[in-house]
Amino acid sequence: MSNHIINRRDLIAGGAALTIGVAMPRAAEAKAAQIVNPLVLQRADPQVSRHDGWFYFTGSVPEYDRIVLRRARTVAGLKDAPERVIWRRPASGKMAGYIWAPEIHHFDGKWHFYFAAGNGDDKFHIRTYVLQGKGANPLTADWSLLGQFETPWDSFTLDSTIFEHKGTRYICWAQKEPGIETNSNLYLAPLKTPTTLAAPPARLTVPTLDWEVLGFKVAEGPALLARNGKLFLTYSASATDARYCLGMLTADADADIMNPASWTKSPVPVFATSEVNKVFGPGHNSFVVDEQGRDLLVYHGRDYREIKGDPLFDPNRHARVQRVQYRADGTPDFGVPVGNGSLR
Repeated sequence: MSNHIINRRDLIAGGAALTIGVAMPRAAEAKAAQIVNPLVLQRADPQVSRHDGWFYFTGSVPEYDRIVLRRARTVAGLKDAPERVIWRRPASGKMAGYIWAPEIHHFDGKWHFYFAAGNGDDKFHIRTYVLQGKGANPLTADWSLLGQFETPWDSFTLDSTIFEHKGTRYICWAQKEPGIETNSNLYLAPLKTPTTLAAPPARLTVPTLDWEVLGFKVAEGPALLARNGKLFLTYSASATDARYCLGMLTADADADIMNPASWTKSPVPVFATSEVNKVFGPGHNSFVVDEQGRDLLVYHGRDYREIKGDPLFDPNRHARVQRVQYRADGTPDFGVPVGNGSLR
């Protein structure tokens, strides 16, 4: 099962994709594990996931040249955990361009890294690829390249995430569909193999609202949170500067999630820049349940607004953590990005 989706069963078990019976940290240790923002400096597109009592962290590095991973027994411990390079891009040719937004998932008894890569002669020729790792510990696993993730179109493709729902494994990703004048839309499909689809994809959303098209027409970085009989799919919109923000699609858990009509889009951003707390351009998030059973939103943001040059090459998108609250109707309330320091 993917360790990216959070559902009620996982919460009862103590964490997303946490195996029943795994020893949990003692109460005193858990209480002492104070998360401090930023969690990890200069790591954009952060994913924190949980498997067999460990928390794993990965994200984009400013050089866009490698895939990194660290692990710890607590979310707070990821801050100072040793980081290992899992894979480096080749010196030339295919996948020698920009390496973006890796995500790690464990299913079918193996580890899988989904990541986007450009080519050496065209760094923005972005497609999605899959690494597979054999071994209990992904930091020391035997990793090999399975190949390119296959979609109906050979076009700009990135930000794949994996989750299971009602016994079916799905992949959700961002792609530029030929004939639609956007930078990327969100798509959903069941997986047949780690690199192939079991059915044609559903186009879940196209960026059309004013806050989705600032600088670029973007819907990317999907992440799924399952709670209270609903599926909440967050995504990032607009350019990667202070205008970057989170939107959200909502569907009933019992609905046909492959039917785009089952999903309702929030008319406004659900998480955006906080001038007061000095967190700018919050986005590309993941969800995880911490060692105390609390839902956490993990995302990146800068601590200043003004950027010199292309924001894509500003290195200071830091990984940050926010607690998820819930409204009376069961929908998540992400609030505003909290400032630097200990997370209360």
